[in-house]
Amino acid sequence: MNDSTREKLLKTALMAFGAIFFLIYPLGLVWPSGWQWHGGEGKYYLQMICGVYAVLGAFLIAAAREPSAHRSLISFTVWSSIVHAGIMAAQSIYDGHETGHLIGDVPALLLVAAVLWFLSPAKQRVSITT
Repeated sequence: MNDSTREKLLKTALMAFGAIFFLIYPLGLVWPSGWQWHGGEGKYYLQMICGVYAVLGAFLIAAAREPSAHRSLISFTVWSSIVHAGIMAAQSIYDGHETGHLIGDVPALLLVAAVLWFLSPAKQRVSITT
């Protein structure tokens, strides 16, 4: 894949993931077992996590204009998504009431990380892994 195509796809992915991060609250209402913790009873937690992801989403959308100027934000999104997914996966396995996350937000965050990592320029991908 050439650099021009990669950057165009990266811009699209940043816009799409940024917009999707704004949808965490409706996803939690429609499919609580895959997107909310504590069986939907942790409404303060949901509001907090939705706020954090809405801000991240806004910054990802802004970064789509010039991804090369926002490499650290993209790297943060990749790594924080991997860590967040890993912690949620472990907790979902440990707590049988939360297994819906293994087919909800855990794979969604791993997808975000994988796509952004793959579409990042090769020079940035090396710096992410080393």
